[in-house]
Amino acid sequence: MRRGSPVSPAIRPDPAAAPAIERIELRLLSLPFSAGRRDDDAGSAGTETVDSFNASSRTFTAMQSLIVAVTTEDGRTGWGEAFGHRTNPATWAALEEIVGPFFLGEPADAAGLRPRAEYAFHAFGRTGPVHYALSAIDSALWDLAAQRAGVPLRRLIDAGARDSIGAYASLVHYGEDPAEVARQVARARDAGFGAFKLHECTVPAVAAAREAAGEAPLMVDVNCHWDEAGADAALAELAELDLCWLEEPVFPPDDRDALARLNARHGIVSAGENASGTRGLIGDMAAGAVAIAQPSVGKIGGVSAMLEVYDAGARLGVPVVPHCFYYGPALLATAQLIAALPVQRYRGGPGADAGSALPELEVPFLDWPERLHPLHGHHQEHGHHQEQGHHQEQGDHREHDGDRAGSHHPAADPAAGRGLGHNGVVPARARAGAGTVVLPEAPGLGFEPDPGVMERHTVQRATIS
Repeated sequence: MRRGSPVSPAIRPDPAAAPAIERIELRLLSLPFSAGRRDDDAGSAGTETVDSFNASSRTFTAMQSLIVAVTTEDGRTGWGEAFGHRTNPATWAALEEIVGPFFLGEPADAAGLRPRAEYAFHAFGRTGPVHYALSAIDSALWDLAAQRAGVPLRRLIDAGARDSIGAYASLVHYGEDPAEVARQVARARDAGFGAFKLHECTVPAVAAAREAAGEAPLMVDVNCHWDEAGADAALAELAELDLCWLEEPVFPPDDRDALARLNARHGIVSAGENASGTRGLIGDMAAGAVAIAQPSVGKIGGVSAMLEVYDAGARLGVPVVPHCFYYGPALLATAQLIAALPVQRYRGGPGADAGSALPELEVPFLDWPERLHPLHGHHQEHGHHQEQGHHQEQGDHREHDGDRAGSHHPAADPAAGRGLGHNGVVPARARAGAGTVVLPEAPGLGFEPDPGVMERHTVQRATIS
């Protein structure tokens, strides 16, 4: 069980000892990727049911990461990441012109600065670019606190945190093409994943994924595709496919009453990525609008806000599975949080047995020619679709088949993985497939970017001092 809370972590940072913030550097990276589609041309077969602003669309061939580096007067640097994608110009402006200057010269203490900053900027909304900017700064401050304490962030939160966690493949959109969806699920299985999330919304596409996945956990994110009536009909049609959750079924995403009615009828509604701050998401949880809460560290307010949501989940009996379509510091922050908090368990319903462990870390299932850090694209070390990879043993696949919610993973055992990955290096003998992530032992987030990759793919930079 986690010891501590957002204001009382296992190792309490001393605000008086927090050095002042000396400068804040912004970097916008853009890394190319391949989704591994059979035909990535815009005119290929298949009809996209997501808009061109959605990162799962085939219109994306590179992914941006808006990275914040907060340096204090003692020379330490903490890292954070703000959401994201095609809203980055607005988030960048918020960081450079409004949010970043607010923090200069202040003690690098998240607990002290967060309420002041949120009050200062409350007129700009509880979500959107200003809040994304605050999220990045907050995560960087937690990184600094853990560095000062000399421990990984997860152990700052809970001294008994796990050192490995489960991961699931978050597939992009394949134009509702059942054959392509099945092929991509098979690729992800070959890489060692044992749970899969789709971004499709038609029954044939989801059914193809279920056939390819076997009994493995299967989730669907439809990106607010329906109104309430359409979502109700779709959930009824999809019921026989035994989904673990269905994410953001309705537009607008904050229609709490519609979500609550749908969740009462079907029991597998998840949401939270687009909640209006912690109050909005916790309100949804309290109202029964979500069976699973899915906050996003780069949107909701950073590590501080995520801990608030986890605490609410424990109090309200709502499991928390973070949204995480990132590859920079936000990926590390999410992984550290998952490792620090108790294993989240399914509360019952059609998608899995009550009490079984839920999938944990969302990993974008993309092929990256260059990787920013060891956890970025970690699945490329596994699976036959990468030249450097290797086939997983069939026994591994049978083990995945045997547990609907993935609780067979070492991550389901709080003691799993201890002693592995010291200094951020995972010995080859310890690599257990893409379905398991071993966290770095370095103090803080453990974000140690490859300087060459960082430099080659930086498209914009600024320093606030």
